Amino acid sequence: MPNQTSPRPLVALVTGASSGIGAATARRLAREPEARLVLVARREQLLRELAESLPVPATYLAVDLVDDGAPARVLAHVQEHHDGLTLLVNNAGAAWRARFAEGGWPNVQRTMAVNFDAVVRLTEALLPQLRASAPSAIVNVASTAGRVARGGSAAYSASKFALAGWSDGLYAEERAHGVHVGLVLPGFITTEGFPQKELVDRPLTRWLVSTPERAAEAIVDAGLRGPRRALRPARVRPRGGGAHPRARARAPGPIRRRGLGDDHQHRRRRR
Repeated sequence: MPNQTSPRPLVALVTGASSGIGAATARRLAREPEARLVLVARREQLLRELAESLPVPATYLAVDLVDDGAPARVLAHVQEHHDGLTLLVNNAGAAWRARFAEGGWPNVQRTMAVNFDAVVRLTEALLPQLRASAPSAIVNVASTAGRVARGGSAAYSASKFALAGWSDGLYAEERAHGVHVGLVLPGFITTEGFPQKELVDRPLTRWLVSTPERAAEAIVDAGLRGPRRALRPARVRPRGGGAHPRARARAPGPIRRRGLGDDHQHRRRRR
């Protein structure tokens, strides 16, 4: 990414921007010099309100990223409003909590469609723009569930493991083209649909809960500062390192020196 003194505008696209981590990321990016934002999510009214509230130029597109024509629509929107794209934040995601014996393949399929397939398809459509705008960056928002799995959320973990592994490989492939790939793994985050009341109400678990704003800082750090620090995609290092997987699932560690808990219990779409 260009440094802070570069006169080139920062054109950033954020998916899942209508609320939660996506909206917080848009607000945080709006504080960057020469920022121009593209907001993507399903809820048009929330996108409009967010775009109008930002102190920088922002356009929006209401689209469901699992639709067949979604990547082409997003690309057309970017090309209509901007000469390039310097940052792609793949934040939109979803989960439906179910054990495999009950949810089966349909639950795995719909979870992968949102959390992995849609990210890959959108990145494929926008990668030529990112290469042409290099130095540029992609930040994929996965989850601590992409490093530690547990029962009842296997489909969600599978999708985030896939996203994490693909991000690592893409990082290696795109370095030569000037496109940095960052990976952020948030945890228990208080959002509109997930107030995390049970965790917040208990003193022993309250420390696990973080905010969309802290996640947004990690995302901006991975995208804008990551290349200059020559960092690989951000990884979670669970407290206790070699602890039993069950213990690590209960007490996941920081994201690039930031403690962001664990978000295995997301049950609705971050869109």
